[in-house]
Amino acid sequence: MSRIIAGSAGGARLQTPPGERTRPTTDRVREALFSSLATWNGTADAGADAQLDQIAFLDLYAGSGGVGLEAASRGAGPVVLVEHDQGTARLVRANLAHTRLQARVEVAAVDGWLQREDSRFDVIWLDPPYPFTNEQVSRTLELALARLVHNGIIVLERSSRSGEPDFPPGTEHWSKGYGETVLHYCTPLPQDEEVPTPADDPQQSDDPQHHDEEETA
Repeated sequence: MSRIIAGSAGGARLQTPPGERTRPTTDRVREALFSSLATWNGTADAGADAQLDQIAFLDLYAGSGGVGLEAASRGAGPVVLVEHDQGTARLVRANLAHTRLQARVEVAAVDGWLQREDSRFDVIWLDPPYPFTNEQVSRTLELALARLVHNGIIVLERSSRSGEPDFPPGTEHWSKGYGETVLHYCTPLPQDEEVPTPADDPQQSDDPQHHDEEETA
């Protein structure tokens, strides 16, 4: 059994799939994740149920749905959970009904869904199976980046033994370890400031030689 830690559904118990097919994110790591997201969002002082208010949240490889539902409990919306296994997806829907939270469950392979989807999200959470290679994870990160708003953030959970995947070009990234688990954070680099055109540059527009060149061009 897992649980919602805080927010509007705080304390609600969640079913988890039997066996070792999924690996629910521990309470410690989940609390650290949402604390960092509240700091990133500038809402660390808000009540837990409002820390992610109006944040579009995507949970990839959703498993029991614990992270996506935690986001919804903390005010995120819309929340989308993607899980390829139909039985596990049914369990996610049962947890969704039990918590009475608002979210959408998609039964699909993650990479294929990312290629078909055209929505964009503020936060994208990835918790791929640990046996996935870094090459597989890097490919998914590239696809996920295309579904991120320009000032959004991607968070990846991996084993500390997995090493660091290749992050997409044009991003900055950092990591935080929690025992056997590492959270990797990735955000797009700020877009370069637009270079002023000659017509917008007061120094150039006041230059008589510049006007002569424009007239003879």
